Amino acid sequence: MPPEQSLRAALAFRDYMRRRHSVRDFSDAPVAREVIEACIEAACTAPSGANQQPWHFVAIADPAMKARIRAAAEEEERDFYAGGGGDAWLAALEPVGTGPDKPHLTVAPWLIVVFAQRYGLRDGVRHKHYYVPESVGIACGMLIAAIHHAGLVTLEHTPNPMKFLNALCGRPENEKPVMILPVGLPAADATVPAAAKVKKPLSETMSVF
Repeated sequence: MPPEQSLRAALAFRDYMRRRHSVRDFSDAPVAREVIEACIEAACTAPSGANQQPWHFVAIADPAMKARIRAAAEEEERDFYAGGGGDAWLAALEPVGTGPDKPHLTVAPWLIVVFAQRYGLRDGVRHKHYYVPESVGIACGMLIAAIHHAGLVTLEHTPNPMKFLNALCGRPENEKPVMILPVGLPAADATVPAAAKVKKPLSETMSVF
């Protein structure tokens, strides 16, 4: 691109991504499997340590399976909000208005559970993966951007602990669940907390030398 076109593209993408917000109120309107597959394929183009691509994405539309995940997640969340999360963490969450009830896990037409492969298994032989958290984090960011680009919304949901997801999703011991992303359209009355719209200015998030 010529420099002027590059700047226009960068500014346009910045403004477009500024419209993205996490949503907790979902419509149950269906979303085609092909859309979810395309978003995950985009995420899988992410760079990774030694190109080992240490991730696995489980896409779930089955209502019964979503209900089991919600029940298990809310059990962990009740312990967290009852004090397990600690006073400081709970106080930090207050402006966002979260709580132990997670209806989005059953209302949203899709759940995407992201797993990080702590090490690889090839023909039964264990081999090391490099920069796993960083690689999976980049892939998650690209997945969220792809979901937004498809005209959908999502929410980064991280019940703690999440070990129950391995059994529910049939994933092996070498994989660690890191995030649940409900994906769909926003409910007609969906709102975004005012506190969530406050972003740090560039002067606080960037240094130039």
